[in-house]
Amino acid sequence: MEPTSPDAEIDPSEVSEDLTRYERQLRSAGFERIAGVDEAGRGALAGPLVAAAVILPDGFDFTGIRDSKLLSAPQRAEAYGRISAEALAIAVCRATPQRIDGYGLHRSNLSLMRRCVRTLEVEPDYVLVDGFPPGRLPVPCLSIKKGDLVCGTVAAASIVAKVVRDRTMIRYHRRWPSFAFDQNKGYGTPEHWAALDRLGPTPIHRLSFNGVGQTSLVFAHPGEPDGGDVLDEENAGGEPVMPIPVGGARSASTPSAWDDEAR
Repeated sequence: MEPTSPDAEIDPSEVSEDLTRYERQLRSAGFERIAGVDEAGRGALAGPLVAAAVILPDGFDFTGIRDSKLLSAPQRAEAYGRISAEALAIAVCRATPQRIDGYGLHRSNLSLMRRCVRTLEVEPDYVLVDGFPPGRLPVPCLSIKKGDLVCGTVAAASIVAKVVRDRTMIRYHRRWPSFAFDQNKGYGTPEHWAALDRLGPTPIHRLSFNGVGQTSLVFAHPGEPDGGDVLDEENAGGEPVMPIPVGGARSASTPSAWDDEAR
């Protein structure tokens, strides 16, 4: 599985100047509570896959709201604060590397998006999602190619997912500083690959990704804390531990498969 950069270049011609046309059309058809859904971290070598679902009120000011990859970290933080303060509902769910290794990235991604929608405290009337349709939702859903570039609520969800995931990776950096997770956020930079070659994978690496899973290497790294409990502070438990079909076994300290938060 080939990783992708979190800061991949975007063709400006693909960016819509009108991020509210989908929401306007849906509201004119009688749908009021419109949820946008997106994820962050698909192409990372390490760390969770994070998805977010956001319902914004009619009249929300989308100034400064764009696909998270188009914003700087301070811009994302400002947008995240405004989205969090004004949203009718937000749900954030995580799939750990164990879940991704055991079920596959695509299947985990779709399941995570469904879980986000079902976790929302306010039930949506309609769901707009970036990329592939997650299926099996209790409400109508429209999947939009590059939805985070053309749809305001999806862009808002992309910002929430990105900010939550980046903060998670910064916390992981404190445990495994040699991997510079605070800088690369788990993506395959040259420095990250060099650390993998030198130290082997941590418990938060995705062993099913090409070049990451090395069964001859252990999870504890000289000069750094051992595996320990790698759950986030917000972790609220999850599904039972599942077997890992690719890349070898994990230690007992591996995070549970799901880590969800909703507000």
